Amino acid sequence: MNEDVRNIVLGVLATGVSASLGWLARTYLWRRRLRRKQAFFGLPAGAECLLVVNREAGGDNVVHRFDVFAMLELSALIKDCGAQARILAHDVAHQGFGDRTEFCVGGPYSNRRTAAHLATLLPGVTMNVDVQPSEVRGSITVGGERHLMEKGIAEYVILARLTAGEGGRPVFLFCGQRAITNQAATRYLARHHESLARTHRSGTFVLLLKVVNTQAYGPDVVELMADVTRAALTAPAAAPAAT
Repeated sequence: MNEDVRNIVLGVLATGVSASLGWLARTYLWRRRLRRKQAFFGLPAGAECLLVVNREAGGDNVVHRFDVFAMLELSALIKDCGAQARILAHDVAHQGFGDRTEFCVGGPYSNRRTAAHLATLLPGVTMNVDVQPSEVRGSITVGGERHLMEKGIAEYVILARLTAGEGGRPVFLFCGQRAITNQAATRYLARHHESLARTHRSGTFVLLLKVVNTQAYGPDVVELMADVTRAALTAPAAAPAAT
């Protein structure tokens, strides 16, 4: 009987030790993934970041519903990191960059801060902001190559992580041809941030994404067209002066 009791006790102890080791291993891996996520987004626990809100093109202080969905997805990422978001309208965000992580949603036609970031940080990227309908309306040009929008069929968005300023905190830019492409870019970032962190570590990157058939698939089907970091960071050559 004593032998049986001893075996039972040893079995219980072994099970407890194994369970404890498993719990410790899972906790260690979870904390390591969290630290990597916080480092990639520049969001240590308790940090404050900026969530810069655009307006619907042609609207008066109205945010498009797909941009609202994009901000909700970003809010979930921010919460997972243990940080807090300060929401600012694009036309009142009068401050520099680098001190706090910034998530900037919308193209230059609906977000003045995006327009400023393109001019200052991404001189190789331009976006057509014509009001009148035309073939080139909303087109994105990177490194001299133009990407036209086929509404509902093939649309493009720039997803960028930019490191600048004294504080070194990143600016995340979601610059799409339509609001639904902004949401597609935020969803792509949420799904692929681990692989992006492995590829680019904590540096700058600029990706051109293609959103396929939004009229059927919404923001879910996204293709990585190219890493256009070098072209986006390079200012176009100045035209020769007329003589």
